[in-house]
Amino acid sequence: MTKVAVLGYGTVGSGVYEVIKKNRDVISSKLGEEIEVKYVLDLREFEGDPVQEVLVHDVDTIISDPEVAIVCETMGGEHPAYEFTKRALESGKSVCTSNKELVEKHGPELLQIAKAHNCSYLFEASVGGGIPIIRPLRTSLAQEEILSITGILNGTTNYILTKMETEGLAFADVLARAQEKGYAEKNPDADVLGFDACRKIAILTSLAYGRKADFADITTEGITAITDKDFAYAKKMGATIKLFAKSVKKNGKYYALVAPFVVFPENPLYAVKGVFNAILVNSNMGGETMYYGKGAGKLATASAVVADVLDCARHKGKHLDIKWEDTKLEISPIDGAVRKFFVRSSSTDEARIKEFFGEVEMISGVADGECGFVTEEMSEAEYKDKAAKYGDILSMIRVD
Repeated sequence: MTKVAVLGYGTVGSGVYEVIKKNRDVISSKLGEEIEVKYVLDLREFEGDPVQEVLVHDVDTIISDPEVAIVCETMGGEHPAYEFTKRALESGKSVCTSNKELVEKHGPELLQIAKAHNCSYLFEASVGGGIPIIRPLRTSLAQEEILSITGILNGTTNYILTKMETEGLAFADVLARAQEKGYAEKNPDADVLGFDACRKIAILTSLAYGRKADFADITTEGITAITDKDFAYAKKMGATIKLFAKSVKKNGKYYALVAPFVVFPENPLYAVKGVFNAILVNSNMGGETMYYGKGAGKLATASAVVADVLDCARHKGKHLDIKWEDTKLEISPIDGAVRKFFVRSSSTDEARIKEFFGEVEMISGVADGECGFVTEEMSEAEYKDKAAKYGDILSMIRVD
């Protein structure tokens, strides 16, 4: 029997406890032994909940118990999760986590500590919730050169954009509905400003290329400026709008970006609706593979944590290696990235637009007093220069 402890009895922590309890027979039949939750750490009491039988309030109880082989860190945030994780690993206990902030900030360091103490630090649930993506990157795609990763990595923003598209609602109205349904936090900034997706693409970029991609180096734009008019233009183009987190290796340079994109039906991510997430990986030999499912939610995320628990249980006393060096991956300035741009203009003078932007695809008849157009491929720097000289720009969305 393998005994585990769960740090934090919030949404994910309670889900881990539930998955292990409810799927006890399934787990033991596949693993060949039982998994038992010996402790759950939380400062609160949970009267009437069976968790009270294993509830503790002092992390030292867990760290000092030699029977506990695996710790599930589901607290979230950087502190005290960092200190608790470090202590667990130093005592030879493997740690499985859903904490994207901690993984993004301290992943390489914690992996090295785990290696030094013959245990593992696994974090499948930190990106994509219940979608397997980290394990494929470190195993199934280990032989591949990763050329690009494009993901819909935040269910809240995808839900908002889907509702704006299908029901013609304004951003603020859909956000309020998402908050009512529990899809968005009371303070939704991490989601709608793109920071959540940015942390996730930073982790995936680091794993794809083996060095640390810094969250702060990734250009990040959210969805707060997207309007119903933007979707009207997209509909006329036969397209939609998605918040993409992108990572690209091209000509020896690395680019990363989180921003809204105009997306056409030929892109496999076009059809990803509502709270679902998906990640499209393009590699030099295998081509495109896509990973799709619930990117968040109590049981989906908890299931991914428990999958890591089983991996650690199968390899007790061993280190499951993940290549992620604590050396900086240089993210090139986004100015060098080349793509098309969808632009809304307060001027409808086609000749003047072409004078500044060259051959464009005009889109008119959508909104009074303005027009839209799609540029030819150009660098971000070229677009900025042309847009500054032209002047009559209402908005811009990149085209994938």
